[in-house]
Amino acid sequence: MEWPDSLRQVEVFKTDVQDREHAKRLIDQIHKTFRSYRANFDLDDCDRILRVKSESGMVQASRLIDLLKDSGFHAEVLTDDL
Repeated sequence: MEWPDSLRQVEVFKTDVQDREHAKRLIDQIHKTFRSYRANFDLDDCDRILRVKSESGMVQASRLIDLLKDSGFHAEVLTDDL
């Protein structure tokens, strides 16, 4: 069964973040803004992955995308398509 985006506890995003210092600042901002989220980047992946897990409740993908946009970065939900 495919869960609607609004009900996912883990979400993976494709980003254009390239610099590790930017990634660290974004992670800090995510953790301050969304206290129940745990986030990390995989900048070695070709999609520069941001993975976010909610410890309680669901990941609000659109709010995370807006947070990155406000910081000058692009993010989009990485789909499960093969």
